[in-house]
Amino acid sequence: MQTQKLFHGGAIASLIWLICWLVAWEIWVAPLHPGGSLLALKALPLLVPLRGVIKRDLYTLQWSSMVILIYFAEGAVRAWSDASELSRMMALGEVALVCVFFACALLYLRPYKKAAQRMAKELLDKVKVPHD
Repeated sequence: MQTQKLFHGGAIASLIWLICWLVAWEIWVAPLHPGGSLLALKALPLLVPLRGVIKRDLYTLQWSSMVILIYFAEGAVRAWSDASELSRMMALGEVALVCVFFACALLYLRPYKKAAQRMAKELLDKVKVPHD
């Protein structure tokens, strides 16, 4: 149970850190345009699952662990292609934070998935009608 708290805390921390990272990257650290970029708005969709992740909503953790992979792809592409070295480093940071969130979310969900599989198997065993 202690590891569950660690994975849940890791998912929350990495998601909040990722939101802040993306905003800082596009406004102050290495924006595409001087004075900031509207690309900072890419962090807004991450606010949608934040409440559910904090509340340990299993469904939210499941779908957000898939949606977060869009940010992985964006970070990987920009780490490879951005002209600015600082921007490439920020992109690698984005990739790392996405990986932390993804791993924490899946590891948090793992026992629940196993329990659901056990329950489904038990239900199927009860429902099976013996053949003559």
